[in-house]
Amino acid sequence: MAIVVQKYGGSSVADAEKIRNVAGRIIRAKEAGNQVVAVVSAMGKTTDHLIEMAHEVSDNPHQRELDSLLSTGEIVTSTLLSMALRTMGHRAISLTGAQAGIKTDATFNKARITDINPRRIQKELENDRTVIVAGFQGITDNLDVTTLGRGGSDTTAVGLAVALGADRCEIYTDVEGVYTADPRIAPEARKLDEIGYEEMLEMASVGAKVMHSRAVELGWVYNMPILVASSLNDNPGTMIHGGNSMEIKNKVSGIAHDPNIAKITVQGVPDRPGIASSIFEPLASAGISVDSIVQNASVKHITDLTFTVASTDEKATMEVIKPIAKEIGAKKCLSDATLGKVSVIGAGMQSGPGYAARMFKALADEDINVELISTSEIRITCIIDKEKVPQAVQALHRTFELEGD
Repeated sequence: MAIVVQKYGGSSVADAEKIRNVAGRIIRAKEAGNQVVAVVSAMGKTTDHLIEMAHEVSDNPHQRELDSLLSTGEIVTSTLLSMALRTMGHRAISLTGAQAGIKTDATFNKARITDINPRRIQKELENDRTVIVAGFQGITDNLDVTTLGRGGSDTTAVGLAVALGADRCEIYTDVEGVYTADPRIAPEARKLDEIGYEEMLEMASVGAKVMHSRAVELGWVYNMPILVASSLNDNPGTMIHGGNSMEIKNKVSGIAHDPNIAKITVQGVPDRPGIASSIFEPLASAGISVDSIVQNASVKHITDLTFTVASTDEKATMEVIKPIAKEIGAKKCLSDATLGKVSVIGAGMQSGPGYAARMFKALADEDINVELISTSEIRITCIIDKEKVPQAVQALHRTFELEGD
């Protein structure tokens, strides 16, 4: 009997009716001859409401307590879904992340999974129970509850699929799969039947919200096929896998965007060995992820260093950077949280020239100024004014001819 791990996002379990619909989908998978493990997110906007409540009682909520608070949202969903399945005549049990055997490091709010012991889940499956796991959470060696960061339920699901030796991991959400761009911005966007791990990882890491980047990376490392589909219908979704894409005829797979980017500039930095590590190591220790990095050419051994972070990390980044800048003798630190980014992504770009030129021309034709540029073998990213991100997405989608048939 095959094991299938399914994950249901917050919009898919937003109310009692939707939870019953999810229960029905799980039952159909079970009746098809599968053992089912379902990972669930918090209902609707529950996590946002819990964060708001935390900030109502504290200007700076303690990170350990905040994780304990936020973990409750997924626990509520998992118990309600288990109740729904039982009411519909099917054996089910809900488990917290700790009960499911998910161990993490102690980085509160952004913990990483260190190990998964699936014995409890396997025992319940052997007893013919459907297992409902609260996503987004785990437990440290000191038995502290941690959360995996926003979108972490995706990572929970893929991690469990790997640990259980599942045939595949199914991610159910409010969209029908992975599109060539966000359909809310580019209505002509086309759903992809399949996409490679590398392309999906690039899309997720630069703003595509359909999948969490850490989950895609985990799937890629362990070659776990991931299906992204809608929980609202039975239409075919998008399969993320390691095979060659059949859609390589169009060398660009999609346009990703993120409207919430902050640019940090450290001016007057002494240009000598060790300076970059003295800036970026403390940021890493603080759990702040840095994206694009640009260093100007040195003039008299003095340079400017610019990098980008998520706009939500702007305040924390400046708190870390300002004392470092003073210590190394830099002139000053500046920040700008009014930016966004837009990216052109495609595995086929590796073998052909001219993609950067086409991208820059399309943005120039829309009178969109480029603040920073970063690239990989299959991605070109431009940092621009956040207000012009939708316009840029639409222009690039047209330029690279990604419209549906």
